[in-house]
Formats: sequence, structure tokens, C-alpha cells
Amino acid sequence: MSLSPEQVRQVARLARLQLNPEQVAPYATQLSNILQMVDRLSSADTANVSPMAHPLDMVQRLRPDVISEPDRRDDYQAIAPETQDGLYLVPKVIE
Repeated sequence: MSLSPEQVRQVARLARLQLNPEQVAPYATQLSNILQMVDRLSSADTANVSPMAHPLDMVQRLRPDVISEPDRRDDYQAIAPETQDGLYLVPKVIE
């Protein structure tokens, strides 16, 4: 897929990028090359490839889910502008 200079200017405008006129042609070539590479990747046969969360066969080390700090909720709520029943009260945002 080849991008036209007008398409590059449109993408730059949407991305809020300011391109000088002499930058448009090189960017068109570079973006077209990227899109061609994505097209080649899309045509790869992935039918027998199972999805994975991480490329390395590793297991996440997890720590026990235990409380490790003192409960300071009352201290924090004492300095809050408004609280009620253990909750922080905030101004209504949606009418």
C-alpha cells in the first residue's frame, strides 16, 4: 500500500504533527514501507500457532496476599474534607 502526500498530511493533522513540505515525501515513503511490512506479516500462516502471554516460558513469582501495613484509614479520613460512613465524599460531577 502506498500513501499519497495528501494522506500523509491528513495523518499528520490528525496526530497533531506539524510537517514541513519537504518532510512529506520522505514520511510517505517510510509509512508506506511500514504498511507493506504489516501486509507481509498479515499473510503469515498462524493456524498452528497457539497464543501466548509472554515469549519466554516463565511463571510469575507471586507473594502471599497478606496485609503488610497498618490500617491508617482513620488517619487519612481525619484530614479529608468530607467523609461519611468510611467513604470519601466528593462533589457531583455528572448532572
